[in-house]
Amino acid sequence: MNTIFLDVMTINANDPVTFTFFTGYMAMFAASVFFLFERGQVDGKWKTSLLVSGLITGIAAVHYYYMRDFFAATGKTPVALRYIDWTLTVPLMCLEFYLLLKPAGAKAAFMWKLIAASVVMLVAGYIGEAFNADGSSSHNVMWGVISTLGYVYILHSAWFGEAKKLAAASSSASVQKGIQALAWFVLVGWAIYPIGYMCAPGGWLSGVFNPEDVNLFYNLADAVNKIGFGLVVYGIATSESAKA
Repeated sequence: MNTIFLDVMTINANDPVTFTFFTGYMAMFAASVFFLFERGQVDGKWKTSLLVSGLITGIAAVHYYYMRDFFAATGKTPVALRYIDWTLTVPLMCLEFYLLLKPAGAKAAFMWKLIAASVVMLVAGYIGEAFNADGSSSHNVMWGVISTLGYVYILHSAWFGEAKKLAAASSSASVQKGIQALAWFVLVGWAIYPIGYMCAPGGWLSGVFNPEDVNLFYNLADAVNKIGFGLVVYGIATSESAKA
């Protein structure tokens, strides 16, 4: 523990990767506190949505605390810690779609399909990235394709499928705009993750970006996506609560 502490204290302060590990941790911790405290200011039916937002950023903050120290001590990408974080937080982000669309008629099956797709996306991605030490492109591509199928299912649901149709059926303009905003997060914000995956050994973009660049992109994307998701939910909750 003392070794890790010393490494954190003596690492180059101008290193953007370490800087974003630290600021990502602080930003998501602060966002978690904000969402959990604001639960008391919204109508009861939105409290669970804000609780989930707080859990997403809180779980990420804990993982970023350990990822920061891991990177400082080893200089290596914290692959396992990242995927543990994502495996907990991404299904919760999918849960937000269900909670927001439940008043419009969303069923539990809708929720479980999104969660299942996210688990497929993450488990396949982890296998392809963590166990591809030899850089075998066939192994990497196979698991990458499986992972992408899960991502495409969520993307399709948000833009054309069940989530889109439920949002259109909602009587709330705030919910409709919010779901559209979340769909943009899935399309644009989440796109960094398959790009990062393709930068791994054997990937189509291997050698284009070095591991430090990928860590930088991941750190920024995580903060924007997780906090952004929560802020969209917060905006819907406050708008709808003001009508009550």
